[in-house]
Amino acid sequence: MSTSEPLQKEQNEQKDDGTSNGTSSSPQLDIPKLHSLPSEQQDFYLFNFTSDLVQYVRELDKESISAQQKHLKKEVFQIIALSSPVPTRAIRSNLGRCLAQVFGEGDRRLLFESINELVGVVSGGKGEKELKAKHAAIHCLGDVFAAAGDSAISLSSLACLSLLKQLKYSQNHSGLRGSVFKTLGQIVEGVGASIDEVVARDVWKQARTTAAGDKSAWTQINACKCLEQLIRNTSNFDNSNDFDSLKSTIWKAIDSTTPAVRHAAASTLAAILVKSYSEETVQEIAVRLKKSKRASKRQSAAVDVADDMERPGSRPGSPALKKPALRLAFNVREMLRQLSTQYLRVSTTNRARAGIATCYAKLLKGLDQGLVEKQYGKIANHFFNDLLSNLSLIYNRYRLLTVRKYTRIILQDVVGKFILGESGQLAASRWLINDILKNYPQVIKERAEPSKHSLTSALECLSSFIQSLGSATGELADSCREALVQVLQHPNYTVQIHASHCLQVFVLACPQQLLPCISICMNSLNRELKLISGPRHSSSKCLGFAHGLAATLSTSRLRPLYGSIELYSRVFSLATELLKSSSQSELRMSSTQVQVAWTLIGGLMPLGPNFVKIHISQLLLLWKNALPKPLHKENGAHQGLIETSFLTHVRECALSSILTFLEYNSRLLTTDVSNRIAAFLQNTISFLDSFSVPKGPEDVSQRLFPSLTLSDLSVMARRRVLQCYNTLAKRSPIGNSDMLLHSNLLSLAVSLFADPENYSGGSLSANIAASAGNFEGIWDVGDNSGFGVTGLIKGPDIELLSARRIKQGSKSSQGRGEEEFAIDKSLLSPICGAREHDLVSLFMIDDSDKGRLPDPPATEVVNSAIRLFAMALPLQAPKVQESILEQITTFLSSQVLQKEAMRKNAMSINVGTAMMAALQVATKETESASGDLKNPATERITQELLRTLVMHHDPYIRNIGAEALGRLCDCAGNAFTAGEINYMIDSIVANRNPGIRAGCALALGCIHTQVGGMAAGYHLKTITSILMSLCSDPHPIVHFWALEALARVAESAGLTYSGYVSGTLGMLAQLYMAESHNEETSSQVSSNLETIDSTTARIGHCVDSLINVLGPDLQDMVKARDLIFTLVRNFCLGQDVTTKVEGLKCLENLSLYAPGTMHFAQYVQELRDSLTTSSSEVREVAINSLHNLLKRNAQEIFEIAGPTLEDQLWTILDEIPEHEGIKNLLQEWLRQTALSETHIWVQRCQRVLSKAKPKPAEPENPEKAPNSALPDLQDEEVAGFAAAANISKDDDPESIKSSQELLKWQVRRFAMGCLSELLFIVEQEMASNPESKAELTLQQKVGDVIRMAFAASTANVVELRILGLRVIDQVLKMFGRTPDPDFTDASLLEQYQAQISSALTPAFSSDSSAELATEAINVCASFVSAGIVTDADRMGRILKLLVTSLENLSTGSESAKIGDFQAPSTNAQVMVKMAVFSAWAELQVTSLDHSYLDVIAKPHLAILTPLWLESLQEFARLRFEPDISSSLGSDTNSQDLNDTYASLNRQTLLKFYQSSWLKLVNAIASLIEQDSDFVFDALDGNLESSPKDVMPDKNDRINYREEPVAFFFVLFGITFEALAGQSGTEANATRESPYDLLQVMKKILRPSVSGNAIYQDATFSETTDLLERLAMTEGPGTQGIIVDIARNLCLDHPSVKGSHDRENLSEDVEQLFELTRIIVIILAGLEPELSGAHSLARPRDSNEAVSLIRQSLDSLVDVAEVFPSIIKTDLHACILHIFIGAFGSATGQGDLVPAALPTFRRFIQGMATSITASTQPIIARQLLGCLKRLLSILAKAQLRESDASLPCAKNILLASTILLTTAGFAMPPNHPLVIKLLEEMLDCLQDIGLAKVAASCIRSLLLAESRTAGEAGLSHYLLPRLLLFLLDTEEDPEGVRVLVAHALSSFAANLPKSHTPVAFSLIAPALLARAARYGSTIFEETAVRLLELAGADPVAFRGLVGQMSTEQKGFMEGVIKSVGGRKKDEDEETMGQEKPTIALKMDF
Repeated sequence: MSTSEPLQKEQNEQKDDGTSNGTSSSPQLDIPKLHSLPSEQQDFYLFNFTSDLVQYVRELDKESISAQQKHLKKEVFQIIALSSPVPTRAIRSNLGRCLAQVFGEGDRRLLFESINELVGVVSGGKGEKELKAKHAAIHCLGDVFAAAGDSAISLSSLACLSLLKQLKYSQNHSGLRGSVFKTLGQIVEGVGASIDEVVARDVWKQARTTAAGDKSAWTQINACKCLEQLIRNTSNFDNSNDFDSLKSTIWKAIDSTTPAVRHAAASTLAAILVKSYSEETVQEIAVRLKKSKRASKRQSAAVDVADDMERPGSRPGSPALKKPALRLAFNVREMLRQLSTQYLRVSTTNRARAGIATCYAKLLKGLDQGLVEKQYGKIANHFFNDLLSNLSLIYNRYRLLTVRKYTRIILQDVVGKFILGESGQLAASRWLINDILKNYPQVIKERAEPSKHSLTSALECLSSFIQSLGSATGELADSCREALVQVLQHPNYTVQIHASHCLQVFVLACPQQLLPCISICMNSLNRELKLISGPRHSSSKCLGFAHGLAATLSTSRLRPLYGSIELYSRVFSLATELLKSSSQSELRMSSTQVQVAWTLIGGLMPLGPNFVKIHISQLLLLWKNALPKPLHKENGAHQGLIETSFLTHVRECALSSILTFLEYNSRLLTTDVSNRIAAFLQNTISFLDSFSVPKGPEDVSQRLFPSLTLSDLSVMARRRVLQCYNTLAKRSPIGNSDMLLHSNLLSLAVSLFADPENYSGGSLSANIAASAGNFEGIWDVGDNSGFGVTGLIKGPDIELLSARRIKQGSKSSQGRGEEEFAIDKSLLSPICGAREHDLVSLFMIDDSDKGRLPDPPATEVVNSAIRLFAMALPLQAPKVQESILEQITTFLSSQVLQKEAMRKNAMSINVGTAMMAALQVATKETESASGDLKNPATERITQELLRTLVMHHDPYIRNIGAEALGRLCDCAGNAFTAGEINYMIDSIVANRNPGIRAGCALALGCIHTQVGGMAAGYHLKTITSILMSLCSDPHPIVHFWALEALARVAESAGLTYSGYVSGTLGMLAQLYMAESHNEETSSQVSSNLETIDSTTARIGHCVDSLINVLGPDLQDMVKARDLIFTLVRNFCLGQDVTTKVEGLKCLENLSLYAPGTMHFAQYVQELRDSLTTSSSEVREVAINSLHNLLKRNAQEIFEIAGPTLEDQLWTILDEIPEHEGIKNLLQEWLRQTALSETHIWVQRCQRVLSKAKPKPAEPENPEKAPNSALPDLQDEEVAGFAAAANISKDDDPESIKSSQELLKWQVRRFAMGCLSELLFIVEQEMASNPESKAELTLQQKVGDVIRMAFAASTANVVELRILGLRVIDQVLKMFGRTPDPDFTDASLLEQYQAQISSALTPAFSSDSSAELATEAINVCASFVSAGIVTDADRMGRILKLLVTSLENLSTGSESAKIGDFQAPSTNAQVMVKMAVFSAWAELQVTSLDHSYLDVIAKPHLAILTPLWLESLQEFARLRFEPDISSSLGSDTNSQDLNDTYASLNRQTLLKFYQSSWLKLVNAIASLIEQDSDFVFDALDGNLESSPKDVMPDKNDRINYREEPVAFFFVLFGITFEALAGQSGTEANATRESPYDLLQVMKKILRPSVSGNAIYQDATFSETTDLLERLAMTEGPGTQGIIVDIARNLCLDHPSVKGSHDRENLSEDVEQLFELTRIIVIILAGLEPELSGAHSLARPRDSNEAVSLIRQSLDSLVDVAEVFPSIIKTDLHACILHIFIGAFGSATGQGDLVPAALPTFRRFIQGMATSITASTQPIIARQLLGCLKRLLSILAKAQLRESDASLPCAKNILLASTILLTTAGFAMPPNHPLVIKLLEEMLDCLQDIGLAKVAASCIRSLLLAESRTAGEAGLSHYLLPRLLLFLLDTEEDPEGVRVLVAHALSSFAANLPKSHTPVAFSLIAPALLARAARYGSTIFEETAVRLLELAGADPVAFRGLVGQMSTEQKGFMEGVIKSVGGRKKDEDEETMGQEKPTIALKMDF
């Protein structure tokens, strides 16, 4: 487009001019510059300037605004006065915002002057340009008065009169008229009650006239808002006369086709009604009209004129017709009656009724919350009695259903959720139960029985309250159950269905009531069935109880802890008995029995396949009997009407049970079952086709049911069979192609939704109205039939087969509240759903379709036929497809439809929907088999059909056609797509019809979206150009849909569209500034269309699409980014909610792609302010945006937003407790700041838990129900702590709520969840960082945490109690062993023992639950094991609870109790039992480390061990045995029910066992380690152990057995399976760590437990495979246990302990090799030199890996000893290789090798001891080879090439020394390798770094040889060389000669006596010679060495001395004496220093 060039040029000039975004100087408009620009650029320039001006003013502070006020005013008025370009809407809005900011924030010196100037402009000329200036001035005037009207009261009259004068000049300009009234409303709002009364009445008069009769919706809206401001801000119209005239105006306006007009009118009427509320007695007091001193004839005339308009037809001044003006005062009942009177008029249209319903909602929202809560009974009674029971509505089904829907919206959504708090909902529920439900049947004469419609609506309201309250409904449980069971007996079917649904919801909220409800319904049903054959029979009562029972049963799968297998079995037996006995009953009685039976079976089907499979064969037989092949027509011709009705009814009931079966039991749909069901369905179709339905009226006596004709029954059966076909095709795993290929099935479906003759017609009134042309479209018919239209289309929403719903982009809530949107949505379909339309909907508990009610049966037939057609058509052969589509085309062109336009529209919608669904299937958008529609003939016919729909006048039909056409192009290929795009473009060019152009534009967008950016890239330029031209079309329908299509194209094209962004952006800016593209346009038609569909919002959507196209490139595209920011700022500042939503979405994406270019603080504050808006859409976008921002830096966001943001978030969460967005946002904040702001989060949670919101006064005369849900806090310690927690003993919900009310319990539960998550995060930090600051902070706040947990654990809601105990459990585990910082001898938590024990009390009350009791038991175990109190006597009730629970549950009684709590079912009992056993197991394991627990656990171990083993055995049975019930027959009476239905409970019970079994096995393993006798007795199956011999001392038992204990395979099996990781999803809720599991396996693989079973081939191979896999995948800790297991299995191998010859090979050696290989694998993974490929070895980490390597080496050495000697030598070579590899590794010289040397010594020693004559050469060769490798490593290390070289050399010297000292005798001492090693050692004596190590090694060698028998060895080689080294004169930097001298003296001293003389004669002279050379410095050292020699062998030493010369003797004597003299001197010095002292005796 050409707009991109001027845009870029204008922006360049703007940059030069300094008026771009972000400028800091005061903007000044350069008029000459403006006028010098081309005309198309002037608007851009002016728009950018005004936007910058607004941004500039918003950033100024108050002082700056005041200082620049004159300049800013001048700029604004300069623009208003411009003749070219004239100010458009966007510019007017900016000017108004600027002035409002100037006078609202700054001083008001120029206020009067500005208003006068604006008024002057308004009163100016009448030309076109002047009109534009006037429009701008009017807009600015309103904004000025709205901001500062209280300072310009005196000018308000002048302004109003000037504006009123403009109305007659703007008759042809709807936008200007609307602006006038908008400004008048702003003036009234700004001035308030100070406005002149005469002027106000003039405004009132004009506004009423316009609101009632103006044809412009925009003008009507603003006129109504003006009236509303007059009502709210003045008291001039608070009288009956004005009220009556206002009502007449509102009734006309509220009938508008525009929703916004209806809402404005409703808001106006609601405002005056709210204002008029008074509970005082209304007296007829004439209002004294205040006349001002300036009262004139004009004033009187104005009043007279107003009265005339209010009473048309009256004579002026007629005294007979004048009514006195009364003060307006209504009580609640009268107020509501004002609306109901008009609602009930026959002439009131559906649109008006929707508007009145909106007025109801606004009225109740406007009233005080306390008033609504107090008057809830009167409000509800008004709806129940005045509306729902009115005859004018009862006899029109559609009107009845719509008023029920409106009642549901108002009483449930508006009152129940928006207005009432938790206490208010409880009070309302109590009122509904006591004052409505319990009045049926009538008991008290004064209290009338409610009508069936009142009961229906009351039940709906009660269901909603119960869903909102959840568990808090518990305090109403008994009365609610009684009331609902009573209402089930109502004879009306609708009441029964709604009572059943309410009972269902009630049971889900209070699962403890499940069994009582089932039992009561079951007993009542049996009672009524016995009376059915008697005179007092009532089939309706039977059906009512059956419905209630079935609905309750359907919830059992969701509450498995509360069900009863016995009851399920009894219900099924009752149903089958009824079916068997029904054949013997009278026809109508039989129909009741059959319906009851199939209803009960349908209610049992949701229990799932584990229940149903037991009875599947029986069910198939029953279905076969109920759905046989039909009789031939001649045989069936003799059947009467009632017989045919009966047969049809039986089939419908049976099909209902099949439908629920298919929905919940798809796992049972084998090929055989699917084929059988398909045959049943085909039989039913044949039966329905075998008889004809009479067209005339039927004789009531021949009807099976008085209210149902044969036609009705036939439709219901047909609906059900189609639903079954759909579900079977969807659920069947074998695919749906076979059953859907029946040609008659497809033809049947087509005839049902497209045959013009297959329609019996709707209501007579609808047909008459349609023929008279009273309906604008099919959607306005409102007869609950809609001429056979489908219910899958609800206006813009298309609900088909895919998971997502397709929504038209045009229809959001458009700024309406949720209730307003829901009310308006009811007008988008002629059909209204209801729960009673389909009984099966009771059993389909699905959150995804929450809120969707079933359509009428006839409509559901069409819906199901369309779905069936969609799944079947793509699977057919091309010829069949072509034939079917030709048939549809023929139907649409039928002559019958020429006279029935509505029927034709309905068929068009049906056909379009069917084609759309079929194309969804073909494009694989659904889970169904996709098939194929690519046949040319099929494509051609489909194309023709869809083209007709695309060009339809109905926008919703166009939408369907466009969506379907896009998918057709996706299927058909590129050539077809190109042709279709060209056709659409040609149609756009050739047609001026806006509907056709809009449809073609939308089709282009859908085609590009579906085909995709890549495939459609060739057509992108063409599509974009045509759409951009259509966007400029002045007609709203065309440019709206063109913008929608353009946005879709941009989104689907992605980066491909980037080349068109500049042009598109320029065009969008032009359209935003254009007068023709908003509701303020002059054209009335355009304005009305813009009011319905906002073009501005679509422009915002397009901008958002462009932002996503550019993405991060926005950071570099300055010009485009600046324009986008300018537009987005204007979007967000506007008053239109939909535009603001799009603006916030744009900002969200901009913050993602270009965060550095945003005003971040301003954006955050904008989001914060958006949270408080009344629009849910704006709020949701703001929440999502905040969540995205929080992911980056939560703390920064909250600091910018201020403290109000947090309060707003909690407030919203309290209003909508299920809001996941708020929860995610707060949780993200918690995760980021939990460690840095721990104390703040504790305070935050505490504040939320105790936060009170203002609570209105309590309703009058409340009936206080007994509060069974509250705990009884009777002891002093609990009461004291409750006082600390602000909970007094007398505080029940009723007394607390009288003055204030806590946040809803769901919010408090979330806060407790946050606290629990905070503790979890800190606990993780404590594990990784022992000095965590968060830990210290939490220790200081532990009192607050426990206080919160106590308050939660004693709340009246079970969920809160559970979380409270969970938090206490976390605290105990975190700080149980933490000492008190003030008293280190005491535990930190010891002072809270009383509170903790008190918190456990409610968990064992009668109203507790199994989950709560389980949490309490966990807390008890945690407390006892934490060591807070170590004296059992001081543990009080906590330990007593554990002991009592064990004693009670160990008996196995089903009625066992813990306190007052008794498990409601077997499943619940198992849950509690496993918690108790797990708790004791945990204590047993902990007792190994803490002796005080031994005293506690020891007395109970004899009882516990068999129980633990039994539980493990049951777990293994559930986990491993196949589904037990699959092999059983259906005879459930002959077997135990628990065994029969074991698989039903399997999934439930597995969760409990899965979470506990590891603790049980650990406990048993710990007892096995202690060798307790009774443990082995229990393991052997002797479960009757004596409790006396609990822990006998260890005896001389043989710790080996060949046979395993009886329970070995149970323990081993469950451990192995858990390790294998093959657990199913149902059993793996908690996955144990392999470390813990391997610890258990290590203990149970002891020979005393496993015997030889582990060594069986299959078991052993599986075990070793598992260990090998874990060895390669797990970490060092786990690998260490694997090494231990492998080592133990080797050492305990039967071949080792056996008596057979160990020297021979056996098959067992292979097992030893496998175990050894596992150890080697672990070593190879840690040591690169062993892994072959260095990259495969995992990196080692510090001490853990070093420890694992040493452990593995130790194990290898141990394992090597058990191998036969024939293999042992080879194994020794392998191990040597491993050691050498470790020694040569460069990575472990500092830690690994030193740690491995002791193991190496042990290994060499083992080799040495195993030397025999035969093995000596081999071992010697191995040792020499090892020595050779060591020498090569040493040589490399001495090169010092790396840092590891020196440690490596040291380690090699040590290893070599170990080798020679340990096994040196096996190697020749004169071997070259040995000699080389000795030389290396001697050389190292002079090597810096190695000298000392070498000296130590030499000393070790000498000492080792000195201990031998004096054989010639290494000393012969070492001695001469060492003596030479000793006497050498070279430098000795490391002083090793001292060490050498010591080594020599030690060597000589340790020689045998026979060798010492020779050694002394060599060593002593050498020592003396060294002393003589070095002088006295070494005399001391030399003397010590000589004395050592003398002490070792005095005789030899004396002989040596005797041989010395005199000189030598003297020298030696001097050396020795020098040591003695020095010692004597030191002794004397010490004696001299000692002084006399006195020592006190201190040891008395």
